[in-house]
Amino acid sequence: MAYIKPGTDNRTQEQIEADEIRRVRLPRGNEILGLLVARLGSSRCRVQCLDGNERVCRIPGRLKRSLWVRENDIVLVEPWEFGGEEKGDIIFKYRPIQAKWLRTKGYLKDLENQDEF
Repeated sequence: MAYIKPGTDNRTQEQIEADEIRRVRLPRGNEILGLLVARLGSSRCRVQCLDGNERVCRIPGRLKRSLWVRENDIVLVEPWEFGGEEKGDIIFKYRPIQAKWLRTKGYLKDLENQDEF
C-alpha cells in the first residue's frame, strides 16, 4: 500500500491546470504584452512588444525579489510616460499555462506575425 500525503487528491494534471487559468491578467490602459528577448543585467531586459517597438524595460524595485524572468517569457509592459517608445517597466510575468491561454485566445497573434520577418 502506497503512502498518500494528507491534503492530496486524485485530480489529473489537466484538471489542476484548468484551475490555474481562472483569471489571466489582461492589458489595461496603456499596458502592452511583450516577449522578453534578452536580459541586459541590473534588472534591465530587452522586450519585443506587440505594438512593434523593442523596449529596454526594467523591473521596478518593488518587484525585484518576486519577479524572476528568463528569455522567451511573455510579460506585461507599461511604457514610460516620457520616452515610452523605447523604455518601460515590466509589471507582470505570465506563467506558461497562462501564455498558452493567451495564444489560443489570439492575444499573441501580432507577436507571432512579427517573428516571421
